[in-house]
Amino acid sequence: MHSHDVSSTSPATGGAPHQATTTERGAFALARCPCGWSGPARRSRERARADAAAHMNMTEQAHPVPG
Repeated sequence: MHSHDVSSTSPATGGAPHQATTTERGAFALARCPCGWSGPARRSRERARADAAAHMNMTEQAHPVPG
């Protein structure tokens, strides 16, 4: 099974890290995050990775890390 990890920390989950991963189920790849988010099943692994990256970007934009 192939996986691709992207992680971020967000105050929305009490500071718990978001870690969007992609996994394969048969001919399909899907992205999931421990926060409960799940992307659609895709035949393209690259599209599933893009879904995971988009989730991470939206999470970071909605809850910017103070700096």
